[in-house]
Amino acid sequence: MPKAFCYLCTVTEEKKDMRLNRYVAHAGICARRKADVFIQEGLVTVNGKVELAPGFRVKEGDEVKFKGEIIKPVTNMVYILMNKPRNVITTMDDEMGRKTVMDIIKNKVPERIYPVGRLDRNTLGLLLLTNDGELAKRLSHPSYMVKKVYHVSLDKPVSDEHIKKIRDGLTLDDGPVEVDGVDHYIGKAKTEVGIEIHIGRNRIVRRIFEHLGYEVKGLDRVYYAGLTKKDLKRGWFRHLTEREIIMLKHFN
Repeated sequence: MPKAFCYLCTVTEEKKDMRLNRYVAHAGICARRKADVFIQEGLVTVNGKVELAPGFRVKEGDEVKFKGEIIKPVTNMVYILMNKPRNVITTMDDEMGRKTVMDIIKNKVPERIYPVGRLDRNTLGLLLLTNDGELAKRLSHPSYMVKKVYHVSLDKPVSDEHIKKIRDGLTLDDGPVEVDGVDHYIGKAKTEVGIEIHIGRNRIVRRIFEHLGYEVKGLDRVYYAGLTKKDLKRGWFRHLTEREIIMLKHFN
């Protein structure tokens, strides 16, 4: 498929001595928090020995393996924005053989990249994929309050009373839920709602509306960390522009 723009950010910092979790993240395996888990599960070896400490210092010349395969920090950082279609899993692979986001970019992106966060199988919209472990960690951490906007389609009109309840803050099984904004779409049926959040709890948007007795018929992430779906068809992806990468790194 055509690529709208390709920008590769070269890593100039020498990787002579770095923490093991950072080394794994910069090798394009996963984000740093997930690297901690993989290391503690014994999936990473240094010079032939299992190393369980994420803070272990990897030195120049050390041989690091993940699941028996030698890994090295990447020299080109890649940033891809995808408009995820329905019935696609946001994982590296799927034991049940279902289509994943990696199948969409297969043979089109030579670098090893991974999705930042998740969208469930039936949720559409914006998904970022990268091999930049530092950025992935930052965008995934609640303290950075990354803005996300969803277009929600419900099975029945949403009352003004329920809009106010959501805006004021609900309490679900796992605690209070704060939203940054919610309202009906102007000019559309009252079954169409826009909701802005920064929290990243599992299925949070669906659970908000289910808590009030609605069935979510469609969920589409239309805005993510300053990025929009403009000119990006469903099921397509593009490389971020230099300006977008700078924005993500310095303003989120």
